[in-house]
Amino acid sequence: MNRIKQLRKEKGYTQETFCKILSIAQPTLSGYETGKTEPDFDTAYKIAEKLNVSIDYLLGKSLIQNMLFRC
Repeated sequence: MNRIKQLRKEKGYTQETFCKILSIAQPTLSGYETGKTEPDFDTAYKIAEKLNVSIDYLLGKSLIQNMLFRC
């Protein structure tokens, strides 16, 4: 399950605005949101950072939104 669209909407971003923030084309974001394509690591990291979630949560690999690491 892909959560990019849900999280983007929760943060109040339109596709157009979020694409500008990420410096990607709208069809690219649409592909990520529909699950037709997955972002490369750098893009997934940037999306997760802007949406304040872990990459695993973003891509539906975890139920934990934010991962905190302690040393």
